[in-house]
Amino acid sequence: MINITFPDGSSRKFAAGTTPLQIAESISPRLAEETFAATVNGESWDVQKPIDTDAEIKLHKWDDPQAKHAFWHSSSHLLAAALEQLYPGIKFGIGPAIDNGFYYDVDSPTPITESDLPKIEQKMLELAREKQRFVRREVSKAEAMDTYTKKGDEYKCELIGDLTDGTITFYTNGSYTDLCRGPHIPSTAPIKAMKLTAVAGAYWRGDEKRKMLTRIYGITFPKKSMLDEYLALVEEAKKRDHRKLGKELELFTFSPRVGQGLPLWLPKGAALRERLENFLKGVQKQYGYEQVITPHIGMKDLYVTSGHYAKYGKDSFQPIHTPDENEEFLLKPMNCPHHCEIYRSKPRSYKDLPVRLAEFGTVYRYEMSGELHGLTRVRGFTQDDAHLFCRPDQLKDEFKKVIDIVLYIFKTLDFKEFTAQVSLRDPNNKEKYIGTDENWHKAETAIIEAAAEKGLQTTVELGEAAFYGPKLDFMVKDALGRKWQLGTIQVDYNLPERFDLTYKGSDDKEHRPIMIHRAPFGSMERFVAVLLEHTGGKFPLWLTPEQAVVLPISEKYNDYAKKVAKLLNNCEIRTRVDDRNEKIGRKIRDNELARTPILLIVGETEQANDTVTVRMQGEGKDRGAMTLPDFTRMVADKVAEEIRPIADNI
Repeated sequence: MINITFPDGSSRKFAAGTTPLQIAESISPRLAEETFAATVNGESWDVQKPIDTDAEIKLHKWDDPQAKHAFWHSSSHLLAAALEQLYPGIKFGIGPAIDNGFYYDVDSPTPITESDLPKIEQKMLELAREKQRFVRREVSKAEAMDTYTKKGDEYKCELIGDLTDGTITFYTNGSYTDLCRGPHIPSTAPIKAMKLTAVAGAYWRGDEKRKMLTRIYGITFPKKSMLDEYLALVEEAKKRDHRKLGKELELFTFSPRVGQGLPLWLPKGAALRERLENFLKGVQKQYGYEQVITPHIGMKDLYVTSGHYAKYGKDSFQPIHTPDENEEFLLKPMNCPHHCEIYRSKPRSYKDLPVRLAEFGTVYRYEMSGELHGLTRVRGFTQDDAHLFCRPDQLKDEFKKVIDIVLYIFKTLDFKEFTAQVSLRDPNNKEKYIGTDENWHKAETAIIEAAAEKGLQTTVELGEAAFYGPKLDFMVKDALGRKWQLGTIQVDYNLPERFDLTYKGSDDKEHRPIMIHRAPFGSMERFVAVLLEHTGGKFPLWLTPEQAVVLPISEKYNDYAKKVAKLLNNCEIRTRVDDRNEKIGRKIRDNELARTPILLIVGETEQANDTVTVRMQGEGKDRGAMTLPDFTRMVADKVAEEIRPIADNI
């Protein structure tokens, strides 16, 4: 018998070899039907895989990410099974679960296009209704290689070549068998609704020098209503696509002459971005940060010292050579080495710490063209970067103050749902990281304790740490329920050692400071993209590029409209005049589509009484006439409500 412990601390005895699915069945048949995955002793576990020793177990239903992962991974096998029947001779690459669904990379003798997707969906549905079980089988490396050599599938053979004998498993559903480590759902029966969403090209193993395969994307659900809801969200997401809104609102553009992944900020976008920067600068000033500016390039040796070249050299732009053949520069991939050099520029005492250096620093990283996506994936971006150098006794307090800044930003910009991910190093793959075990333990402990003391809802992810230290990443849900990683705080004992950073302690001896890396926005580009999609382009009043537009009913009132706009701009209410020779209905419609928050209509009555008729975005009707002093007070009150003092928000 083995002892099985459940998340609530209770435990029961089962026969050795019992599977998670059998455990679920012993609790209730309904739980067994709804269990798609399990975690056993912290490891993802196939629900039909036997448990032979005492274990802690957690059963995952649909709402858990682990369940969705198993469901969608199994669905990729269902897709492959359908493709094998429809396209004899097809070869398979990889077919993983992703954040929303799954994909499979295939090499088909017959081209597969968007028009083929309904036919493939129908075949998947037929196979799903057969309630095919996913059967796991352990195989030797020789058997696995022989199987795919006979099939003539060089992609699977290459994957098998990278695996260790004794760790290889096959999964079979119906007549289809795949190389896979799992986990999977029990059978295809729960897969009730499906949609293949796109066909794209993908280089084998992401290598531009290898063959281009066909990547088929899809998503599945246990209920049709879930699929309908998802598809409705997809349509809404298309309307909110930041690339579409950025063009409509004239915020940013791209030019092939400038280069892929290098955004050009238009006047309205530059104003929006400047307002975000000034907002954060104001917050940072209250917390004792000092602004610095560093160059866009640095000597290659700087990044060799920091370790960034060894880790990210292949993802950096090629070295820049000057007329002096002994000089070799890189476009700056990170700001932290530059800030380390600023810290080193003069001797520091324990009384000087903490030193908080902040910069909106632009960095450059090479991304393959196929991975570029609007503002969310670019080659040049500006980080709201800061590096804090502190004593060990200051570390936790400084870390908690950074958390306060992040929480204030989220509340001000109406990001209500988020979790904090504690990203630790992989204990089984320490060679990926620099530094001693002792320093990593201290850094990870500091983050975990600080997050707990601030009452954050946290998850722990092994292997997600930066190469120089653990971090706290903030995962935010937008208005459509999608998750984005915004904001990061990292603890680093290693760069201070690499750059030989010191301060003189109260004992008159040299000591090493600890470094905190932090970026509450993450990058200005990505943050603006997420904010655009979260708000649908309807920014809060304090942030929007244009707060009000004055709409004269006819040309006779253009001069009064300009007088109103001038007065409001003098009161720091960003206002323009729409004096086009158009009917007032057309002006109202166009400016509402442009998402201008406040429309001010002026005509004979308003001019005679020094008033404006106020119409707010989305209300569909006028609020009535207001004097200009009353209107300016209303705007000031609204902005003050949106940007509450930090003490009121934390």
